[in-house]
Amino acid sequence: MQETETNPIKILGISGSPRNMATDFLVQEALQITKQKYGAETDYFSSKGKKLNFCIHCDFCVRTKEGCVHKDDISAELYDKMIWADAWIIGTPVYQGTVSAQTKTIMDRCRAIVARDQKIFLNKVGMGIADGGDRIGGQEPAIQTILNFYVINEMIPIGGGSFGANLGGTFWSKDNGVEGVSEDLEGMKSLRKTLTKLIQATHMVKKAAENSIL
Repeated sequence: MQETETNPIKILGISGSPRNMATDFLVQEALQITKQKYGAETDYFSSKGKKLNFCIHCDFCVRTKEGCVHKDDISAELYDKMIWADAWIIGTPVYQGTVSAQTKTIMDRCRAIVARDQKIFLNKVGMGIADGGDRIGGQEPAIQTILNFYVINEMIPIGGGSFGANLGGTFWSKDNGVEGVSEDLEGMKSLRKTLTKLIQATHMVKKAAENSIL
């Protein structure tokens, strides 16, 4: 299914890793596939080296409807990318059986723009990627956390389907970084299956919106 050049799907990749290693590689690989195979327009945000302040539940965003009290790299760079995109790919390394602190901070801080417009993310489509040093080390719980975030914010969560992908792109790095995940053939299969579902769902959402169904 090839997107037309005049109306490309816009996809944002977000890496929640503090290191420029496996997770960054996987998110950028996913974006490259969507560009080459489906003609998507892409953008990218890496957590590495960025200033990401925790949500402190001060309710500045709720009271003022002016965004977040923190003026950091999320406010300066990421919010506009999130609004721009039709679909998101959030990637995280597995820390203690779930998402990284950086990934959780990014998701928590979305409260600020949802407080300004509760429908800002409505019907955007999203998928997750998780990589860990153990084959069964928390990849699926990490992706479930990402998918739950999409549901809470009225987005459409996408998995890869049975027999090869299930919840999303799951990778075993064997603690070998980029080399480890790039050699994980089952992981790559799960990524490609989930990307296919992501593209299909985003096409359907865009078509429905054009026909005023949504």
